[in-house]
Amino acid sequence: MNMKKFTPEELERFDGSNGIAYIAYMGLVYDVSKSYYWRKGRHQFMHNAGMDLTEELKKAPHSAELLSRFPVVGELIENPSHG
Repeated sequence: MNMKKFTPEELERFDGSNGIAYIAYMGLVYDVSKSYYWRKGRHQFMHNAGMDLTEELKKAPHSAELLSRFPVVGELIENPSHG
């Protein structure tokens, strides 16, 4: 399966302000738009959509397994190197 590739800057566009909320974890991008807990792109007043939450999820009171409830819409890639 050929997934859409998101740079961190592209991911930032899906911060929930337009009704679409994506987050990244371990290189995958998840659509959390329909989650009650991600209304308006914010989760528990601590996390914002449009970001890579790999490090933050390590401190969460729940496991990353919860993400399996959400569709994977792509993968997060590093920015192409300049030079």
